[in-house]
Amino acid sequence: MVLIQPTYFSPIIQYLAISKSNGIVFEVEDNYQKQTYRNRCYVYTSNGKHLLNVPIQHLKGIKQKTKDIKIDYKDDWNKLHLKTLKTAYNSSPFFEFYIDDLSPIFEKKYTFLLDLNLKCHEIIMDALQIELSTLITSAYIKNSDLKDFRNLAIAKGQKEYNLTRYIQVFEQHHGFISNLSILDLLFMEGPNALNYLENQNITF
Repeated sequence: MVLIQPTYFSPIIQYLAISKSNGIVFEVEDNYQKQTYRNRCYVYTSNGKHLLNVPIQHLKGIKQKTKDIKIDYKDDWNKLHLKTLKTAYNSSPFFEFYIDDLSPIFEKKYTFLLDLNLKCHEIIMDALQIELSTLITSAYIKNSDLKDFRNLAIAKGQKEYNLTRYIQVFEQHHGFISNLSILDLLFMEGPNALNYLENQNITF
């Protein structure tokens, strides 16, 4: 089983790790950290690599656990994210195939970031047609016999992974961009996305 962080429309590398596992354990009892994929993802727009950020409610001077982080909706970020995805991927081969399942995520206002991320994960797993047992930690795991991929949630200074090229909407303008959100792979590769993941030869 793999030990991972619940993240927002996770980077491809996280689902690569999942695709090669026989189960998932989500770490939710750790202290929340900034500069991670917990509340952000990157997609491909006409301007290149683009950040989609989920604003959270900050409590100054107080450490919060991942599971206790609340989302801030004062700027209607959810509507902006959906609009950005539609603008960026409307011409992709499988956009229409998946957008009806994805749209409700941006229409419902989740109180907790964890609930949003777990719902994103559920929809992605269904789209990839992966069925795995999934557990959520009840206490922070310091040392584990599990394959520990919690580091894949770190966005700042992240290791670069040379994933196999697949065609991207704006590739002719900005070249191939590796390890974007799993959404990029789904919109471009559709049902072949799982086959793509399973054929990657990446050393973590």
